[in-house]
Amino acid sequence: MARRRRPRFGDGLASLGGARPDVLQLAPGARPRFVAMGGVLLSTGGLAVLSAAFAVHMALGVWWPLALLAGLGWGFVVVNLDRMLVVGMAHDASLKRNLLLAVPRIGLALVLGVVIATPLTLQVFSKEIDTEVVTMQAEAADSYRASLETDERFAGLPELRSRIDAAEASVASGGRSDAGLDALRDQAAAAQAELDDAEKTSRKLDAKAQCELDGTCGTGDAGTGEAYVQARARATTQEDVVASARAELDDATAAVTAAEKRSADLAGSSLSTDRAELTRLEAEQDRLQAAFDTENEGSGGLLLRLEALDRLGDRNGTLAAAQFMLSLLFMCVEILPVLMKLLLNFGPPSAYDRLAALRDAGDVDIEELQQDSRREVAQAKEELLVLAEKERLERQKEAILARRRAAFAEAAPPSPNVVMTAEPAPRAIFDTGPIVDLARSAVRSVRRRPPERVPEAV
Repeated sequence: MARRRRPRFGDGLASLGGARPDVLQLAPGARPRFVAMGGVLLSTGGLAVLSAAFAVHMALGVWWPLALLAGLGWGFVVVNLDRMLVVGMAHDASLKRNLLLAVPRIGLALVLGVVIATPLTLQVFSKEIDTEVVTMQAEAADSYRASLETDERFAGLPELRSRIDAAEASVASGGRSDAGLDALRDQAAAAQAELDDAEKTSRKLDAKAQCELDGTCGTGDAGTGEAYVQARARATTQEDVVASARAELDDATAAVTAAEKRSADLAGSSLSTDRAELTRLEAEQDRLQAAFDTENEGSGGLLLRLEALDRLGDRNGTLAAAQFMLSLLFMCVEILPVLMKLLLNFGPPSAYDRLAALRDAGDVDIEELQQDSRREVAQAKEELLVLAEKERLERQKEAILARRRAAFAEAAPPSPNVVMTAEPAPRAIFDTGPIVDLARSAVRSVRRRPPERVPEAV
C-alpha cells in the first residue's frame, strides 16, 4: 500500500508543479524536477496558510479554528496563483522573451511574498511587540488626557476649581479669607493704628498732668496750679480724640465683620452650584477617557503592531537586521518557484520540453486534419443535396409536360383516317425523396456537430 501511495502523491505534486501526465509518461526523467516544483509550491501555500491565520487572528481577534479556515482559503489562492505563474512560463530559447515573461511574474511573486512575510514576522517578534504596544497605548492615553484638559468644552475647569477652593476657604474661615475685603481690613487696621496712637498720646498727657500735680515734673510745684490745669485740659481733649478713634475703629470692624459674613454667605450659596458643575465636567472627562481607554486597549491590530515593530527597529539595530533578514527569507521562498522556472528556461530544452512541443504540434496537425475532413464531408454532402434537388426538379418538369400533352390530346378532334392507339405511359422517374431527406439530415448533423477538441494537458 505504501508503494502505491507514493507514486500517487508524487503524481499529484508533479501535476501541481505544472507537469502534463501524458508527456511525463514519455519522459519520466523530468518527474523529479516537477515533483520538487510541486513541493515548493506546496510549501509556499503552507506559509500562506500560517500567515493568513496569524493576520486574521491579530487583526480581528477571530477564534483560532476559524482563522485557520480563512488561512486555508488564502493558501489555496496563493498556490493557484503561483501555479499559474509557473505554468504560464513555457520553455523559450529567446532570452528577451524569457525576461519579458519573468519580470511581471517575479513582481507579482514579490508582492505576494511581502504580504505573506509581514504577519509571520510580526508573530516571530510578538513578545517584543506586545511590550511596545502597551507602552504606545499608555502614551496615547496620556496624550488624550492632556488633550481633554485643553479642550474647549473643559476650558473653564481650572477657574472653576479655583473658585470652589476659594469659596470653601471663605466658608471655612467665615469670610475672613476673602481677598476682596482687604480694603475694608486696611481701613480697620488704619483705624486701629490711629486709636493706638491716640491712646499712647493720651497716656503721655495723663502722665504729664499727674506729674504736674505731684510736682515731679514740669514746674516742680505740687498742687493744682495753672500748669496742672492746662496739662489736664490737654489730657481731657486727647481722651475725646481717643474716643473718636475708638468709634471709628468699631465702625470699621463692624463693616469688616458684616462684609465677611456676606462673603461667607455668598460663597456658601454658589458653592453647591459650582460643585455640581465641576462634578458634571469631571464625569464627562472620565467618560471620554474611559471610552478612549477601551478603544485604545482593543486597538492592538496589524497597523499598531507594525508601528510598534518599526519603533523597535529604530531603537535596536540588531532587531532591525533580524527583521529584514527574516522578511527577505519569506519573500525568497515565495518567489523561488518563478525564479527556478526562469533559470530552467535559460538552459537547453529538456526531453520533456521537446516532447511537449511535439505533442502540441501533433495536436495542432490532428485538429487541422479533422477540420479538413469535416470540411470535405460537408462539401460532399452539400453536392449530394444539390444533385438530389436537381433530380427532383427534373421529375416535376417531366410530370408537368406529361399533363400538358394529355390536355392537348383531349382538346384536339380525332381524325377518321387515324387509328387511335394507346400511347404508352411515360416512364416513371426514380423517386429521389428519401435521398433528399437523407442528405438534409446529414447536413444538419454536420452543422450542429461541435468541433472536436484535443484534451489539454494539466
